Amino acid sequence: MSVANPEPHRVSRSRQTNRPPSTRHHQQQSSRVPLRQLLRVTSIAGGIQFGWALQLSLLTPYVQELGIPHKWASIIWLCGPLSGLFVQPLVGVMSDRCTSRFGRRRPFIVAGSLLIAISVLIIGHSADIGWWLGDRGGVRPRAIGAFVFGFWILDVANNMTQGPCRALLADLTGKDHRRTRVANAYFSLFMAIGNILGFATGSYNGWYKVFPFTVTSACNIDCANLKSAFYLDVVFMAITACISISAAQESPLDLPARSMLADEETQGHSNSEQEAFLWELFGTFRCFPSTVWIILLVTALNWIGWFPFLLFDTDWMGREIYGGKPNEGQNYNTGVRMGAFGLMFNSVILGVTSVLMEKLCSKWGAGFLWGLSNILMALCFLSMLVLSYVASHIGYMGHNLPPDSIVVIALVIFAVLGMPLAITYSVPYAMVSSRIESLGLGQGLSMGVLNLAIVLPQVVVSVGSGPWDQIFGGGNSPAIAIGALAAFAAGIIAILGIRRSGVQKPMVFS
Repeated sequence: MSVANPEPHRVSRSRQTNRPPSTRHHQQQSSRVPLRQLLRVTSIAGGIQFGWALQLSLLTPYVQELGIPHKWASIIWLCGPLSGLFVQPLVGVMSDRCTSRFGRRRPFIVAGSLLIAISVLIIGHSADIGWWLGDRGGVRPRAIGAFVFGFWILDVANNMTQGPCRALLADLTGKDHRRTRVANAYFSLFMAIGNILGFATGSYNGWYKVFPFTVTSACNIDCANLKSAFYLDVVFMAITACISISAAQESPLDLPARSMLADEETQGHSNSEQEAFLWELFGTFRCFPSTVWIILLVTALNWIGWFPFLLFDTDWMGREIYGGKPNEGQNYNTGVRMGAFGLMFNSVILGVTSVLMEKLCSKWGAGFLWGLSNILMALCFLSMLVLSYVASHIGYMGHNLPPDSIVVIALVIFAVLGMPLAITYSVPYAMVSSRIESLGLGQGLSMGVLNLAIVLPQVVVSVGSGPWDQIFGGGNSPAIAIGALAAFAAGIIAILGIRRSGVQKPMVFS
């Protein structure tokens, strides 16, 4: 059964009064949360990732079908990093200070879930909205405007939801670092489940038959399949959000912490929430030990590696393996669906790796495992470059579908990348959470700091990948090559720079 955590009673009364309210509130949640409850709380990751999988597999090809050239398609994704740059850290600080009777994290999770549902409906109907506003012809600027608006809202909503979810897990697991890793592995597992269902949904081309009303004058069969997939996303998101929120059992911020917040505001320590957010966010940098800086550096390089793949994975399959182009025949759309199919295998491996995550970290050390995963990722990206070169010299491009051997190798590469992706979704969050806790900082703020190391590289990739690819003759290979170099550098730094902890004895969780 649950065992009380004696750690808070070791802290002197004078030291405890000087700690931030979020930390003292966190200490009061001293009883260990059952693993089955953590499993239910993390289920919302499946709903979030279902929509994210559709976003990754279908939206880069779709926005090109609306009329945006390939070299500018990555700019559309710039809104995600920019919203994450400000929204997630701000939401993290606000949730640390939230005094709602429903808890600190749950109000933001509910609001984010509702925004996700609204945004995917806007994206799915963007072609229809453009038609209603007067779009005709190949380039549809009004549809693009509706798409970009929905896309921005979706990324804001994702950041509003995921940050408090991660912080809630840290609140519930306390100073038990092994349990924190388990909770993040559960989160990664449900992300894998959401990915599997999302990519499987994106790879199926018959949803327009299930929802025949989705085919309209502005929305062809491919568009109708995307629209139908987002209808399913809304349902799945609602189910997982209800399960997670009902399982959280979150307590409101305690009265002493509320009084401390009120005193700080009256003393003029922060004139507004935005000022407090910026001051706390950048002020935490002075407190970081070298290990935290190394984790942030590895995270940044890791995402420079991942983001080109996540942006162009299905586009790479459609263009460089199947030899197609948007709105020119069926080869491109066939390749996009095959890419989504490969990402489904990727998610299966991600889920299996998530289940084994705690054992792997206990045996090899989290930092060493993270470094090896980055090197594996670099080798996979290098394999994609070699496969692109071989495919372009076989001679089937523009005439036939690719040989089965080429497709199978591409699917295997996609699947193997599920292992490092599972580690990316779990290990850095657990490592930062455990190290930020010792500094007495709020978990919402710690997730916001880690998010900076994720979104800043994404801004660089979003701005540079399209023009960079165009300089080298188009295609996706140049951005993937940069990703391979960044991933290899991240692996070396993680192996050499993050101290490997000793192997801990197995712990039986209640």
